[in-house]
Amino acid sequence: MRKSLMRMTLRQLQIFNEVCDLRSYSRAAEEMALTQPAVSLQIRQLEELIGQPLFEYVGKKLYLTEAAEALQRASRDIFGRLESLDMQLSDMQGSLQGQLKLAIESSAKYFVPHLFAAFKQRHPEVNLTLTVVNRAQAIRRLSDNRDDLIIMSMVPQDMGLEFLPFLNNPIVAVAPPDHPLCKLDHLRLQDLEPHTLLVREQGSGTRKACEEYFKDKRVHFTQTLEVASADAQRECVIAGLGIALLTRHALNMELAAGVLKELPVEELPLYRSWCVVQAKAKRQSPVALAFLAFIRSERVLISAIVERFSGKMLPKSATP
Repeated sequence: MRKSLMRMTLRQLQIFNEVCDLRSYSRAAEEMALTQPAVSLQIRQLEELIGQPLFEYVGKKLYLTEAAEALQRASRDIFGRLESLDMQLSDMQGSLQGQLKLAIESSAKYFVPHLFAAFKQRHPEVNLTLTVVNRAQAIRRLSDNRDDLIIMSMVPQDMGLEFLPFLNNPIVAVAPPDHPLCKLDHLRLQDLEPHTLLVREQGSGTRKACEEYFKDKRVHFTQTLEVASADAQRECVIAGLGIALLTRHALNMELAAGVLKELPVEELPLYRSWCVVQAKAKRQSPVALAFLAFIRSERVLISAIVERFSGKMLPKSATP
């Protein structure tokens, strides 16, 4: 090993990772309560130890060099192992402590906080770093090994992943209560075609699932309006801009309040499974392993949480 690499400090690597994540010296300085010259000095010292430049500007954008990408992978591994060591030491003391780094598809954000809250009741010294992404971003984060675990549907089959399905994700069609389709007691998917369909952005898992289903059913919408989030999509439906297919988990309050109505479409709900996903070769921390064990062993509790969240009666025997 080069002796120069042994002179790198953890603080330098922390600053380096912040610049990588934010693609900005000034924003990294602000985030870490440093001055920009201090950040620049640390990066320059790292470059001297590495013997290669780490960043380059193209126009006004900051890009990672090949050396920076290699250093980023190594530094994440270093910090991951230190975090795992911290958790193992805590475990030796008889308590589970540490951080669970969890990335979730945006449609899962309505129930995952309730799921983690039940887990935290058993392990109160575990904290959560939660990142909400779309499916395309989730796949990139899996490739970059950014998180302990990812919760998503439609798991890619070509990435060497391990995944555990644990909860149904029902996708339903909704409209405002004064929409003409709400007057009908029975609908086919084809009956929705003449109406404006509100769709998520490219990269959304819900959009991909719906597009594949429409293709299979030979349904084609000529009028669509793209909306960048499930929350905005839901509000656009309430405003009367169109109909939408959304996960039922995102609609419980609106359906209960009557501001949205689930359309009685024969071919719906479209069911996909929520899965907790990790790379096969990933060495997990004690906290991540405990969360996996919780999901694997507590299916009844998870179902009860979702029922409570959806406003249904919670069975007494399943109360968390």
